[in-house]
Amino acid sequence: MLYAIAFPSIVFWMGIIPGLKAFVAAVLGGIGSIPGAFLGAMIMGQAETLSAGYISTPMRDAIAFAILILVLLVRPTGILGEVEREKA
Repeated sequence: MLYAIAFPSIVFWMGIIPGLKAFVAAVLGGIGSIPGAFLGAMIMGQAETLSAGYISTPMRDAIAFAILILVLLVRPTGILGEVEREKA
C-alpha cells in the first residue's frame, strides 16, 4: 500500500521487486527460520544501501542477488538454516 502511494499510477506488477527481495532475504537467512529471515533481510538491506552509495544505484539489485548466489553456493540451506536429516 505504501509502495503504491509513492507512484502516480498503479499497475499489477508494481510489487514484484519488493516481493522478490523479501523472498530472497528469507532464502538467504534460511527457509523456516524467523531469525534467519531477519538476518537475511538485514544483510540484504545493508548490501543494497552500501552498493547504491559506493558503487552504482542501478547495480544494487544485481549485487543483492549475487550475494544470494554466493551464500547458496557456500551454504545451500541459508545462513541459519539447518540440514534436514532423513528419517529412517
